[in-house]
Amino acid sequence: MTGGASGIGLAAAQLMRACGARVAVLDRATLDPSQEGLEYQPVDVTDRASIETAFAQVEDDLGAVDVLVNSAGVLERPLPVAQARDKEWDKVISTNLRGTYLCCRHAGLRMAERGHGAIVNVSSVTGLRASPLRAYGPSKAAVINLTEGLAAEWARNGVRVNAVAPGFTRTPATDIAFAVGYGSADGFAATSATGRLVEPQEVANAIAFLASDLASAITGVTLPVDCGYLVAGAWDPYGGPPDAG
Repeated sequence: MTGGASGIGLAAAQLMRACGARVAVLDRATLDPSQEGLEYQPVDVTDRASIETAFAQVEDDLGAVDVLVNSAGVLERPLPVAQARDKEWDKVISTNLRGTYLCCRHAGLRMAERGHGAIVNVSSVTGLRASPLRAYGPSKAAVINLTEGLAAEWARNGVRVNAVAPGFTRTPATDIAFAVGYGSADGFAATSATGRLVEPQEVANAIAFLASDLASAITGVTLPVDCGYLVAGAWDPYGGPPDAG
């Protein structure tokens, strides 16, 4: 579980642990010691050597990796292109796309050799619609395309590769963004059909499903978990989705 120290990744790690899995959290941030039952390994997903070291330690401690969840990612300030900085763009692409690719490659090739495994990548609804996020959106769109390509390549080796596309989700990272003025919880909630934000546990539920044998015939899909954000936009010219009546 990359990016499992907080937010969606932590919720997914906790759920999969509760379902009986042995779970390792790989993250740059330190895992809270109160999270009992979760093994922790530091990792920089943009660095191949760091990935190899972390996965080797996990395999020594817990055995072969049967499920990989790629949740590591960084957000981006919604700035106009004229104000955007190349350094920030590079960091987002390197973490969200390169990091996902490197982890998929490292674990997926070994899964393919063993003849079984499941990978779930965390994309975003911003990978499916245009937005002012010039790096984050393209990085998540590329994760969707990467997911589809790897799913086709490894399917006959028994490896399934899927993705989830969360909508605006209440996480520590989004709370910080709201606190410094990049949107508001109420404003983002209003863009969904249900009129609320997604909770990390709801994304975790979808991740656990796609990683499980319940999804044994599903590969190459991207499952939106967005409280109806993707369907709400077409209602805007008509005044938005109707309130409950």
